[in-house]
Amino acid sequence: MATANLQKALSVMNYDTRITPEGTIITDDGNPLLEDEESARRSRRRLIIGAVAVLAIIIAIWFLSRGGAADDAAAPKTQVPVVTVVSPGRGSVAGQINATGTLAARRALPVGIPGEGGQVVRVLVEPGQWVGQGQVLAVIDRSVQVQQQASQAAQIQVARANADLAEANYQRALRLVDRGFISKADVDRLRATRDSANAQVRVAGAQLGVLQAQSARLNVVAPAAGLVLERRVEPGQVVSAGSGVLFSIAKGGEMELLAQVGEVDLAKLSTGVAVNVTPVGSDRTFAGQVWQVSPIIDAQSRQGTARVALAYAPELRPGGFASAVINAGSVVAPLLPESAILTDEKGRYVYIVDAANKVQRRAVKTGLVTENGIAVIEGLNGTERVVLRAGGFLNPGDAVKPQTAAAN
Repeated sequence: MATANLQKALSVMNYDTRITPEGTIITDDGNPLLEDEESARRSRRRLIIGAVAVLAIIIAIWFLSRGGAADDAAAPKTQVPVVTVVSPGRGSVAGQINATGTLAARRALPVGIPGEGGQVVRVLVEPGQWVGQGQVLAVIDRSVQVQQQASQAAQIQVARANADLAEANYQRALRLVDRGFISKADVDRLRATRDSANAQVRVAGAQLGVLQAQSARLNVVAPAAGLVLERRVEPGQVVSAGSGVLFSIAKGGEMELLAQVGEVDLAKLSTGVAVNVTPVGSDRTFAGQVWQVSPIIDAQSRQGTARVALAYAPELRPGGFASAVINAGSVVAPLLPESAILTDEKGRYVYIVDAANKVQRRAVKTGLVTENGIAVIEGLNGTERVVLRAGGFLNPGDAVKPQTAAAN
């Protein structure tokens, strides 16, 4: 091959051709004469490089396919989900119902004008004061009534004088009838006159009593002992039976909370149930008890009222807002967090993990709801391994890797 190339080069040599010290034949324009041989070499290098690249790609694809197959083979083992389970056991669960409501007087007594009324002269109490039964709260002007009583008292004296005179005439007639000076008919007439005069005395006394009672009713008095909540009258004001409520009194100072409770929870309540009440703005909690459960449910809010009796305390202000924790009894049952209990069209259920670490669905019935969880009264005996969370991503029969957590 080299001889052929040398011959070809010699055949084209002329006087412009020269040979370098390295033996390379160069023409006048400075280009190698062996251009075809160099081109062939470059072509061979490209072929070799391309073959190596193709081989490398084939090897890479082979390794990738082997690695993917290995991953596919290992996938069932690495994709088994880990779930947290708990065996809740059984214990006594105290139920609680949280509610809110408005504070009010348990027995609010509205006090108005019992009589004909008039101008208010004095108001003797202020809101927040304690009053006794019959204590005067306000005084109405009674100057006219005083004069009427004085006039009637004089009428009594006149009637009594007439009665005395009639009695004297009758006694005199009795002495004269035996002597024959007057007839028995005259005696009977004098006796009737005496009886009529005595009746007139009693009538005048009764009329005076009416005037005195009317005057007494001008005093606005407390119908029972308690705490004055409101005062709606001032001196100089003219009041009458149509003036409405002048004072509001909490009988005995007793208060209550009108707790609004959902119809489901309301069915669990009864009178005497203990309640802890915390007014808004106060850090104190007051003990009370349910004394009345509403017999009706509001059609709009689907709630009823539980009336909680409370003893007087300055922090319990009628009209204020308060929260309540109502004791709803206790049961012995497993206790689970809300995340473990699922619901669908078939009802409530939980997922349990069996001995083969497979997920199984179990229908349950829940009971009391507390801040620590929900009591399960049917469906569990407490020894099962119950999935605590992520149950919505599981299906019955799924294989899982259970991880035990401590029960609450």
